[in-house]
Amino acid sequence: MIPPEEARNANASRPGDGKADAGPEGDAATAVLEDLENLRSRAQAAEQERAQLLSLLQRTRADFENYQKRMQRDLAQEKKYWHAPLALDLLPVLDNFQRATEAAKQAGETGPLVQGVAMIRSQFLDLLKRHGITVIEAHGQPFDPNLHQAVMQQPSAEYPPDTVLQVLEQGFKIHDRVLRPAKVIVSVPAQ
Repeated sequence: MIPPEEARNANASRPGDGKADAGPEGDAATAVLEDLENLRSRAQAAEQERAQLLSLLQRTRADFENYQKRMQRDLAQEKKYWHAPLALDLLPVLDNFQRATEAAKQAGETGPLVQGVAMIRSQFLDLLKRHGITVIEAHGQPFDPNLHQAVMQQPSAEYPPDTVLQVLEQGFKIHDRVLRPAKVIVSVPAQ
């Protein structure tokens, strides 16, 4: 058996084992190598953290850009339809102009007052049209539950089933949306 002190000396002097000579220079070299490994591992950890933060930044930027686009789209929609509540509140006034004109015609009146009411109604419709509000043409059209509200059904030999026979209250659209559906009487097969 080899005494422990000789074994230590033999290990220290073995060539190619990667350890430097046991002395101040060997200790300094070992310390430098350890510091280098430590710096490499810290640099690798910092690189991974940088990659994670960069990925987070890119996702956050994309989310923010999507948010901006969504807000612009929502703002454009809101701007397009902002006057819908006001128009909906004004439609009964337009209906009353229509009723007044029809009542005057039934009574056989055609004087300047009736003509004035008809002109006001026409101007009102033109004003609405300039703001994207149009009448839903319903008479004689196939019944469409997206545009029409069926109030009654009436047998008819003249029209095919599910056709609008009469418009009781005109419907209106604002751009591509229904502002108010037309209240209609719909045909059913005659018996």
